[in-house]
Amino acid sequence: MTTALKPWPYPRWVAHRGAGKLAPENTLSAFRLGAQHGYRFFECDAKLSSDGVLFLMHDATLERTTNGHGVGGALTMGQIAQLDAGSWHSRAYAGEALPTLEALARWCLANHLHLNVEIKPTPGQELETGRACGTLMQRIWPHSEVPPLFTSFKPEALQGARETAPHIPRGLLVDKLADGTGDADLQVALNLDCHAMVLHHALWTPELVAKVHGAGLRCSSYTVNDEWAAQRLIDLGTDGIITDRVDLFSPAQTSATL
Repeated sequence: MTTALKPWPYPRWVAHRGAGKLAPENTLSAFRLGAQHGYRFFECDAKLSSDGVLFLMHDATLERTTNGHGVGGALTMGQIAQLDAGSWHSRAYAGEALPTLEALARWCLANHLHLNVEIKPTPGQELETGRACGTLMQRIWPHSEVPPLFTSFKPEALQGARETAPHIPRGLLVDKLADGTGDADLQVALNLDCHAMVLHHALWTPELVAKVHGAGLRCSSYTVNDEWAAQRLIDLGTDGIITDRVDLFSPAQTSATL
């Protein structure tokens, strides 16, 4: 017995952290550059500052992508806003700031773009960060617009988002199948009433796609930067492809090669 597929009003192609590696990740410059390449669906990473503001950053610590040191979530938003999040990438982006999630969301709304918020909590703040993401989007994202998509590797974070914004779709991120078959991860996703499973692209097989689609959930993949990998996922009938290569893949493509 199969279940009807959940609604999926999103483009297939998703720009990873704004523009992949072409600009400093999770900065507004990166998202603007992704849009210049024609992308309409953007993935970002969100975590909480020490004073409860959601800001964009992937790592728990600041060293890789800013001139700061230590745990990003230990700083106030005022301190975070003063960091240089661009010089590590290239001189052209020196002085680039880490934006708030609200700033990115309002930019997406103003430009009629879609947003995938990966809830990326500082360890120990899973539920709190998920709740904050839901509360923010409940406040600022009009119900008349296509809702954002919440994703996370942390089920507790998705549960938090579900508590404060139950109408916003959720996707479970998976980097390694818990039981080798996908059944255990699928059950977690179903328990959270997810719309999708977002797997490392190599994990998808025809059998697993059929199983997930048969349960009514959508199939998405990260991070896909090669034409052969993208074509395989398209041939498998998956629904979403997250990529760094906004310069290689046109979001208008229906195959991996134009």
